[in-house]
Amino acid sequence: MTLLPYPLLAASLLAMWLLLNGVSLGHVVLGTVIAVAASNVTAALQPAKPRLRRWHLLPRLVMIVLADIWRSNIAVARLILRTDQSRRHSGFVIVPLELRDPTGLAILSCIVTSTPGTAWVEYDSGSNRLLLHVFDLVDESHWIDLIKHRYERLLLEIFA
Repeated sequence: MTLLPYPLLAASLLAMWLLLNGVSLGHVVLGTVIAVAASNVTAALQPAKPRLRRWHLLPRLVMIVLADIWRSNIAVARLILRTDQSRRHSGFVIVPLELRDPTGLAILSCIVTSTPGTAWVEYDSGSNRLLLHVFDLVDESHWIDLIKHRYERLLLEIFA
């Protein structure tokens, strides 16, 4: 660990400290201590670098997600504009996951949440289950299969 893992951050924090409190020897010393400490705390929060095993699958995943977002936008718009709202039933689905890589889970959460009609509600790391909200829930098994086979399988190949 270096003394200043983020020197620009430390310098910016010191400058902000001095702008807010005035320039004196005491404030320079105190601001420097706080800036160095904050820089080191920030470095400790830095996540581990992800290990990507199969880079060549990333464009495929991106294309699948973009196509799904496009289709979901159209489907949700149709549901909202439909005059008969009584046929729509939203609900929650519990999806058991195999994926445990933090970066893979973060990407999966972005995919699910950016796709209209679905929202990542909760992830239980103990049981490795995802609670998913679906705007128009017709078949729970369809959503479990979709998450597991369309996204999770690719993410497991990329990050495992």
